[in-house]
Amino acid sequence: MKQPGPDHPISIDPAGTRVRVRFGNRIVADTTQALLLREAHYPGVYYIPRADADRSLLRRTAHASHCPYKGDANYFTIVANGRSTDNAVWSYERPNLAVAAIKEYLAFYPSRVDAIEIG
Repeated sequence: MKQPGPDHPISIDPAGTRVRVRFGNRIVADTTQALLLREAHYPGVYYIPRADADRSLLRRTAHASHCPYKGDANYFTIVANGRSTDNAVWSYERPNLAVAAIKEYLAFYPSRVDAIEIG
């Protein structure tokens, strides 16, 4: 496990805005409680509380990945109105201590959903 630091900073802050995710003419997630994770030189990622997502649209997949800073990620496919998008959502169910705030949150690939609306 690696720790964030000056060479690889990670910050997690309340987004302070409404975040909505749409796919297949459905609202997959809608929250005012999102967190914005900024990591090194990567674009910021909104993490949405699971409680603010329509989990009936999510199907866990066998896909997984590992980040040395955040831990092991699990993935979900979104299925809505006859459409699906594979591995469009990820979650760190047991994140490393340095990013423990994102436990029980979901993140969405912008390229795999119809829209992520901010504000």
